Amino acid sequence: MNISQALTYGAMTLTSSDSPEIDSQALLCHVLICTPTYLHIWPDKLLTDQQQRQFKQLVEQRLTGLPVAYVTGLRGFWSLELKVNPATLIPRPDTELLVSLALSKLEQEMIVADLGTGSGAVALALAHELPTLRVLAMDFSQAALELAYENAIANGLSNVHFWQGSWLEAVSDKSVDMVVTNPPYIEQHDPHLSQGDVRFEPITALASGADGLDDIRLIVRQAQRCLKPLGWLMVEHGYDQSEQVQCLFDAAGFDNVSAHQDFGGQDRVVIGQLTL
Repeated sequence: MNISQALTYGAMTLTSSDSPEIDSQALLCHVLICTPTYLHIWPDKLLTDQQQRQFKQLVEQRLTGLPVAYVTGLRGFWSLELKVNPATLIPRPDTELLVSLALSKLEQEMIVADLGTGSGAVALALAHELPTLRVLAMDFSQAALELAYENAIANGLSNVHFWQGSWLEAVSDKSVDMVVTNPPYIEQHDPHLSQGDVRFEPITALASGADGLDDIRLIVRQAQRCLKPLGWLMVEHGYDQSEQVQCLFDAAGFDNVSAHQDFGGQDRVVIGQLTL
């Protein structure tokens, strides 16, 4: 089997996937430790017997519905390569908006808390871009924190501190310059929770009450207490929740509240500043 034949085999086997060609390509790149460009340059290159066996095993795992990122154990985010597993959400490109917005407001030596850090994607991206920043990567899940710590070590980042707890509950008053978070925001009875890749991800990192806003309400209240004067709160939310989240910010006394769209043009992040 050569590269071209392997890609065809993968795509034809994974017909239940929404993106069989892309999945096949990602799995083969993982086996060959190469870029997609390599696959197109060397379509006639033969796979070894071991590579063929490994590729077919990965295709079989994906055929069960397991997300590609969980099959390979890796996902790229920002400029980093991160380990992922079913203890955390799979980092998504839309969340890079949160990183971009945070970097537009942060300065060196500030203290930023990333709530529900999961694999550490947002916290580690910020720490990588601003080496003198002090980043608090916080999560209720010990398994998630252990994975985030592994990712910090693998990417050579030493300016991240890991803290287990419920949102900002244990954080002192007026102690952080910024709070960023991609919290659970899906309605608890949303049918999408049992469909596609999402059904393999931890439900506690996805759903938040009847309207999906329970955790965001709590975070906004806690951030009001924990932020320093002129500190910023940045919250990722669902595509149809922007107005509600902005109202929560306004009610809590945040100023300079604004909504921001992801790369697909969907409302995705609300930010606000505590000026008092």
